[in-house]
Amino acid sequence: NYFPYSQPISFLYSRTPWCAPIKVKHGDVSCRSPGGQYYKNVMGSRCKIRCKRGYEMQQGHPEVVCMASKHWSGNYACREIRCPKLQMPANGGYKCSDGSYFNSRCEFFCSLGYTLKGSKTVTCQYHKTWTSGESACVDVDAPVIKCPNLKDKTAEPGKLTARVTWDTPEGKDTADGILTDVILKGKPPGHFPEGLHKMSYTVYDRAGNKGSCRFSVRVRVRRCSPITPPENGYMKCDSDGDNYGATCDFKCTGGYELQGSAARVCQYGLTWSGTETNCAAMNINVGVRTASGLLDQFYEKRRLLIISAPTAANHYYRFQMTNLQHAQCGLDLRHVTVIELVGIYPAQIGRISHRLIPPGLALQLRLLLQISHNNFNMVMIDKQGMDRERYTYPITSAQIFTTIDTWQGRMDEMVLQQEAGHTCQ
Repeated sequence: NYFPYSQPISFLYSRTPWCAPIKVKHGDVSCRSPGGQYYKNVMGSRCKIRCKRGYEMQQGHPEVVCMASKHWSGNYACREIRCPKLQMPANGGYKCSDGSYFNSRCEFFCSLGYTLKGSKTVTCQYHKTWTSGESACVDVDAPVIKCPNLKDKTAEPGKLTARVTWDTPEGKDTADGILTDVILKGKPPGHFPEGLHKMSYTVYDRAGNKGSCRFSVRVRVRRCSPITPPENGYMKCDSDGDNYGATCDFKCTGGYELQGSAARVCQYGLTWSGTETNCAAMNINVGVRTASGLLDQFYEKRRLLIISAPTAANHYYRFQMTNLQHAQCGLDLRHVTVIELVGIYPAQIGRISHRLIPPGLALQLRLLLQISHNNFNMVMIDKQGMDRERYTYPITSAQIFTTIDTWQGRMDEMVLQQEAGHTCQ
C-alpha cells in the first residue's frame, strides 16, 4: 500500500493549501477554513475582505470562497474612494489637495471683481459626497464712477446765466468691465441760471449693481445795491435791473429837468457808474426878451394850454379856469403847463402858475400865436411846438385829456407811467 494513511484524497485536500493566498492592498483579509485548519486557503475556506478607511471594494462581493478549481470565487481589490468632480465656477476656480479623492480638501477662489457665494472650502467624504454644495462667483461690487468737481461760475456782464460744460464721466467695473450707458439726472451741459443746481450720474453693470455719483453747478450773478427811480421821473433797466452789466436809463416827467447821470451801469465792483440822478422842477425864465425864447424853454418837455380872455370877468374864462382847478393831476400826468393871458395891452397880464409874465412879453405871445385879445381863445400846443387845437369856447378837462392822449408820443408816456404806477386815482 503506497499510502500510509487510510483517509480519502479529498480529506487530504482539505488540509493542504489549495488557492493562492489572498493579499489585498489597502485592505485587511479575515479567513476561516472549514475545519479550523492551520491553512486559511484550503478548499472551502471563506475570506472576508475589509478595505481601509478611504478605500472601497472595487468590484465583487466582500467575501470569497476557495473553490475546487483553485480559484477564489470572485475578484478582490480595494480602490480609493472618489467624489464627483467639482464644477469649475464661472469667473473663478478651485485648488484641491488630492483631486477628488477621499479627504481631499478643495478651496474655491474668484477672479478680481467677483465675490464667492457658498463655502470657501469643501472636503470629499467617505460616502462620496462633498461637505457642502458647490460654490459660485458672483459680481456684487457696484461699478465705480467719478463725477466732475463742483462747478462755480459767475454770469457774464448783462446776463443772468453762465455757460457750464463738462465731460460725461466713464464708469469702471471691477468684474467683466461691461456697463450700461451713463445716465444723467439733472440739467445737461449748457446755460445755467442763477442758483445751485444738483446733478447725478448713474451706471449699472451686467449683474444689476448700481454705481452713482453726485455733483453741483453753482451760478452766481454779481448784483449792485438796488437803485430806485428819481422822484418825478422814470427808470428803465435792461437785463435784471441790478446785475453786473445792467444799464438803467432815467427820464424826468414833463416840467422836470434831469440832474446827474442819464444812464448808470452796474459795474464789476458792484457799484453804479455815474452820479445820483434827480429830477428838478423846471426853472422857467419869464425875463426873456421874446415870446419864442419863452416857448423854447418848453420844447420837448411840456405841452402848453394857453388860455386868453379880454378880462378876468369873462364868463368863458371863469368857467374854463374853474373846470381846470380840479384837473391839476391829469394836467401834470400829461405834462401840460397852463399859460393865462388876461386883459388888453397895456393893462394885460400873463401868468404861469404863480409866476407873472411881463405885459410886453404877454403881448408878443399873443401876436406870435395870432390870438385875439377881444375874445376868449384857447390854444393847445404839443411838445414839438406845433399848434394842435384851438377853441373859442370852454371845454371840459375830460375833453382836453382825450385830445392829448391821441397825440404822438403820449402812448409811450402812458406805458412808462403805468409801469411806474403814476396815476391820478
